[in-house]
Amino acid sequence: MELDRTDVSILHHLEGNGRITNQELAEAVGLSASACFRRVKLLEERGVIAGYRCVIGAKQVGIAFEALVHVSMRSDIENWHENFVRALNGWAEVVTARIVTGTSNYVLTVRTKDLEHFSHFVIHKLHKEPGVMAINSNIVLETLKSHGSVLELLG
Repeated sequence: MELDRTDVSILHHLEGNGRITNQELAEAVGLSASACFRRVKLLEERGVIAGYRCVIGAKQVGIAFEALVHVSMRSDIENWHENFVRALNGWAEVVTARIVTGTSNYVLTVRTKDLEHFSHFVIHKLHKEPGVMAINSNIVLETLKSHGSVLELLG
């Protein structure tokens, strides 16, 4: 979808404050409330606005441990990918999972209460999944940037 300056402005304002009212958004981007509402609906329908969400402070709710976990799989196990994806969807500890290039097949972002909980996850869930050949974990010491915007890439 080709975005014009008004679309980008709408997206910028919504990205900064997803709870902004339609009236406030319309005023900020210089549209009538009805025209703004139509534009937002169109952006939603076309998948440009993929959703709205609440960002929870993990440490504030007791989830203080984070690790990036590289997983390599044995390709000689039948349906290894499908089985692993099915298992991933049942593991609450895995907050993101990506298929990657390089020496591993997947990179997982794993969040747990503490190191003990993480160890239990790796030993009793991840390691026991059929086809898992190697696990390499990197413990996150500090997050330097977590909020970027694809709007910055549009130029």
